[in-house]
Amino acid sequence: MLRSEPNPAKSAPGIATLILVTGLSTLSLNMFIPSLSKIAVSFSADYGLTSVSIAGYLGMTAILQIVIGPLSDRFGRRPVMLAGLLIFIVASIGCLLATDIWTFLAFRMVQASVICGAALAPAIVRDMVPARQAASLLGYISMAMAVAPMLGPMFGGVLDEMFGWRASFVAFVTIGTLIFGLCWIDLGETNQHPSDTFADQFATYPELLSSRRFWGYSLCMTFSTGAFYAFLAGVPLVAKALFVMSTGTLGIYIGSITGGFFVGSFLSGRYAKRYHLTTLMIAGRVTACAGLSAGLAIFLAGYVHELFLFGATIFVGIGNGLTMPSTSVGAMSVRPRLAGSAAGLSGALTVAGGAIITFLTGVIINEQNGVYVLYAMMLACSALGLLAALAVGWLDHRDARDQSPDSQQPH
Repeated sequence: MLRSEPNPAKSAPGIATLILVTGLSTLSLNMFIPSLSKIAVSFSADYGLTSVSIAGYLGMTAILQIVIGPLSDRFGRRPVMLAGLLIFIVASIGCLLATDIWTFLAFRMVQASVICGAALAPAIVRDMVPARQAASLLGYISMAMAVAPMLGPMFGGVLDEMFGWRASFVAFVTIGTLIFGLCWIDLGETNQHPSDTFADQFATYPELLSSRRFWGYSLCMTFSTGAFYAFLAGVPLVAKALFVMSTGTLGIYIGSITGGFFVGSFLSGRYAKRYHLTTLMIAGRVTACAGLSAGLAIFLAGYVHELFLFGATIFVGIGNGLTMPSTSVGAMSVRPRLAGSAAGLSGALTVAGGAIITFLTGVIINEQNGVYVLYAMMLACSALGLLAALAVGWLDHRDARDQSPDSQQPH
């Protein structure tokens, strides 16, 4: 049984609220990365153990997204969002006051609750508006996901130099509290049909998990993001083997792919209302594959230069910016009653897939085969994403053909 809720027009949050809460979800991952070595020294801990604050955090976000989505389908988006932000604030205080590495890591894992922002913002948007308009809004929200990773480490590095590594966690507490207050005021409930019980909700899960269209959207999202993870895992070694550049210069070049994502997200926001979801998905995948293919061809022709390598990978960022909003909205639109669950499951698949691709790239790549492995992994991921997008397009075409008036006529 489903119960009615207030008019969504009276509870819809402002786009700025969704951008900020999404930005915090991504900012929390990497803002304190420049301080990792100092944290290790402060706690007299091994650097590898300290780095669990990144890898373990990613693993927790994958697990939590599976839980957060169904909770929001059952209890509503607002209470789950507020609870996630409140837990993040408390966990940030725990990290700030930690006196040993194990306490720090424990609270750092709990900080992953902030993923509620990135997990629920798409579901909230899908609650409010039709699919194409939702893809457009998510395009603009995704721009926050591009800016935060670029600015976060710089901001964290400045705080570290001026006040020490704990200053980043003071910032997390402050920013988290401000955004919690904003959500308390601005974020109303957008889930108009929460399920009465978890039994009712889980009874409909086979509809979602058995949908080929859902898996097409989710796999397209996973492989698209996988190309980005392969880039992060392999490009530092490739740059070291092929080029002479400082760490700072390398950081700027690595940020170029995120700049491409910013551009692609803007284009998605601009054009998603005009074109079908699969059109933008396919356009994004073709853009990524074409850029990488051109870069590989230039390298094989003997032109070895950092501008060609990073120029090619920028197209992966642009392609992902075009693809991701549409895949996210598409996955949630398969079964609108399970929008939160779909958002959480597809997000978890993306994180888990990224972890696997990062691991495989790290195992295979070395200084001798580096550039070839990098291009191969990124091209393979982009091509598999394209195949998934084409599969969804084929399903759309088949359904449209079956529903056409001509198909109803006797033969």
